[in-house]
Amino acid sequence: MANRKKDDKKTNYTDVLLEFKESKNIDPETLINVLKESILSVLAKEHGTDEVFDVIVNTQTGDLEVWRNRIVVADDELTDPVRQVTLSQAQEINPEDEVEVGEYFPEPIDLHSKEFGRRALQALSQTLKTKIADLKKLEFYNSFRSRIGEMVSAEVYQVWKREALLMDEEGNEFLLPKEGQIQGDFFRTKDQVQAVIDKVTNDNNNPKVYLSRTSPEFLKRLFEQNVPEIADGLIIIKRVARVPGVRAKMAVESYDDRIDPVGACVGVNGSRIRSIVRELRNENIDVMAYTSNMTLLLQRALSPAKISAINIDTEHNRADVFADNDQIRDAVGKNGLNLDLAKSLTGLDDIQVFSTEAPDQEDIMLSEYSDEIDSWIIDLLVGKGIDSARRLLGLSADLIIKETDLEAESVESILRTVAAEFTPEELTEMNLPEQNKQILAALLTEPREEGGVPEDQPLPQEEEETEEQQQD
Repeated sequence: MANRKKDDKKTNYTDVLLEFKESKNIDPETLINVLKESILSVLAKEHGTDEVFDVIVNTQTGDLEVWRNRIVVADDELTDPVRQVTLSQAQEINPEDEVEVGEYFPEPIDLHSKEFGRRALQALSQTLKTKIADLKKLEFYNSFRSRIGEMVSAEVYQVWKREALLMDEEGNEFLLPKEGQIQGDFFRTKDQVQAVIDKVTNDNNNPKVYLSRTSPEFLKRLFEQNVPEIADGLIIIKRVARVPGVRAKMAVESYDDRIDPVGACVGVNGSRIRSIVRELRNENIDVMAYTSNMTLLLQRALSPAKISAINIDTEHNRADVFADNDQIRDAVGKNGLNLDLAKSLTGLDDIQVFSTEAPDQEDIMLSEYSDEIDSWIIDLLVGKGIDSARRLLGLSADLIIKETDLEAESVESILRTVAAEFTPEELTEMNLPEQNKQILAALLTEPREEGGVPEDQPLPQEEEETEEQQQD
C-alpha cells in the first residue's frame, strides 16, 4: 500500500510536468525559468530559504533534479540545520564518499519524499499550473497583438446584445462588438464570419481579441482574397475610405504597366468585386487609380461628379472645387457622403464646392440675405452647393434638412425669407416642390409689390398719414 501511495504522488507530479512539457508555443527558456522559480518557491516555504538549493532541468526530456548544498560541520557544532549538516549525517547519507568538515555536501532531494511533504507537492503542482496558465495567456496576447489587421474566419458561438462571441478551429475566442458590425449584419449561432483583428487587450491578465468588419483593413483583406494580383503584390491598395455598409472609395496602383489596377479589382463583368459587395451587405465600392497628383486624385475621389476646376490650399490643407450646377449634388452626395469620403481618401481637412455658372439675372445670391439669415447658415448652404435663392427654393424642405441637418422650423423660415423677394408670379414660374408650395402658400396667393409687401397693405407710415388727413 505504501508503494502505491508513493506512485500516486509521482503520477500527480508527472502529470504536472507533462502539461509543462507540452506547452510548445511558449519559449523554452521561459518555461525552464518558471519551473525553477516554482520549485524554489515551494522549497523556500518548507525550509525558510532557497539559497541552499539548485534546480537542474533537462531541456530535452523535461526531467529535473533538485540538489541541496550544505556545509559539513562537526557533530557538536551544528547551529543551522538548513545550511549545515553534521559529519555523521553526511556519512550516513553517502557512506561511499569521503566527507570532511568545512566542505560543501551536495545531496539530491526527492520531491516525492516525506521530507518534501505532501502539501509541498500539492503546492508545487498548483503553482506550476497557475504559472503555465498565465504563460499561455501571455503567449496568446503576444501572438494576436502581432496579428492586428489580419483576416480571421470564425464560427459564431454566442450572440449578445452588444457583441458576439466567435471561436475558430483552434478554439481561440474572439469578440465582435456591435460597432464592429456592418449595418445589416445579423448573425446566428454556427454562422461562419470573416473579420479582421482590430485590437487586443490584456486587462488584469485577461487577454481579449476584438474583431471588426467596419475597419478599412477589412475591405483591404477582402480584395486580397479575391484579387490574385493584390495578393501577389502586383497591385497595391494605397488608400481606403469607408462608410460601412453604405459606400466606400479605394485608390489602387499597379507596379506592372501591363496591368490595369481598376479593371483587375473589378473583374470581368464585375465578377471579382461582386462577392466583396455581397460580403459587405451591398456596400457601394468605387475603385479608382491612385496618383500622387492631389488635384487629379481629388477629381477622381469626387466621382461620379464631373469637376470643372480645383484649387488646393496646401498651407491650410483644404480645397475649393468648382462644378456646373447639375454636378454639384453628385459632388456633395446624399447628406454630404461623397464629400466626406473624398476628404477621408485624400486626407484634406475641408472641401468646399462652388458653382461655375453665373446665376440668372432674376436670381439672388444667398450672400445678399446676410441681414436676414445668419452667416453660418448661409455658409452651410453654399458649402452644400446651394448658393442662390432660386436653387434653394427649388429644393424641397425635407431635402434641405437632410443635406444640412438644420431644424425643420429653421428651414421653413429661411424659405419664407428668401421667397419674400419674389412676386407670386415669379414663384409660380419656378415650379416649386409641393412641400414648398404649402410652406409658401401665403406668399403665392397675396399680391405684393417688389420687396415682398402685399399691394393692398399700406406701409405703417402711410396709415398714420391717412388717419391725420381724416382728422383734418
